[in-house]
Amino acid sequence: MTSAFGLIIVGDEILSGKRSDKHLPKVIELLSQRGLSLSWARLVGDERDRITDTLREAFAGSDVVFCCGGIGATPDDHTRQCAAAALGVELALHPQARDLIEARMRDMAAERGEVFDPTRADNVHRYNMGVFPVGARIIHNPYNKIPGFSCDGAGGATVHFLPGFPVMAWPMIEWVLDHHHLHLQRQGVWLEHSVIVFGAMEAALTPLMEQIEAAHPVKVFSLPSVDHPEFGRHIELGVKGAAAAVTAAYQDLLAGLRAHGANTGPEMVRK
Repeated sequence: MTSAFGLIIVGDEILSGKRSDKHLPKVIELLSQRGLSLSWARLVGDERDRITDTLREAFAGSDVVFCCGGIGATPDDHTRQCAAAALGVELALHPQARDLIEARMRDMAAERGEVFDPTRADNVHRYNMGVFPVGARIIHNPYNKIPGFSCDGAGGATVHFLPGFPVMAWPMIEWVLDHHHLHLQRQGVWLEHSVIVFGAMEAALTPLMEQIEAAHPVKVFSLPSVDHPEFGRHIELGVKGAAAAVTAAYQDLLAGLRAHGANTGPEMVRK
C-alpha cells in the first residue's frame, strides 16, 4: 500500500488572508513524529466546482489525504456536498453521526438548564452536520462530539474529512493515523542525513546527486541558502529513506563531495 500523504485545506479565509493556515506545519509535524512525510498540499477556496475537482482527483489516486474545512452546515460550507459529487454518490444522514450530534445537543441543553427539544428549528438544522456521502465512515471528535468522516476512492485513496478548527482537527488526525494507518508508520526505520556544503553551486553537484539516486533506493535533497546568519551561502545536501539505505548512500555522498573538493561543515541527522 502507498505511504504517500496529501493535505487539502478548504476556505476563502485562508486565501484572502483573513486567517493564517496552521494545518500545513502541524500535519507535517504529526506525520514526521510517525516516520512519515507529506507529499503534497493544496489550498482551495469555497467554490464548489474547484473543491469537487480537487476531491475527484484525490479519490482517483492512491494517497491518504486529509481535507480540513468546510464540513459544517452553513451556506459557505460545501465540502460534504462536493465529496459526494466527486464520488458520484448521494448524501444521507449517517445514523452514528446523528446520535453523536444529538448527544452534543443534549449536553448543550443541559448546560443551559433547558429540556432538549429535537424538533426546534436550530436543532433540526444541526443534524445536517451529519449528512455525509453514502458509505462514509465516522471520525470521532473528542472536542465536541461533532464527527468528521472518511471515504474511499476507486483508485485506493482514502480521504479523511475534518473540521477547519485546529483544536478539533489535529487530535482527529492523530487518531486516524494511529488507528487506521498504523501499518504505514516507520518510526526508527526512516532516516534523513545531510551535510552543509559551503559556497557550492547546485548545478555543479547535480551529477553527484543523480549518481547517488541511481545507485541507492533513497531520495536526494538539496536546500540552497544565500543569506544564512551562521553559514552564509551554502547548500544543505542530504539523503532520506529507509535507515539502512540512507547509511550506505550517505557514505557515497560524502565520498563524492570529497572527490569534488567540496568544503563541508556540520552534519545533521533527522529520524
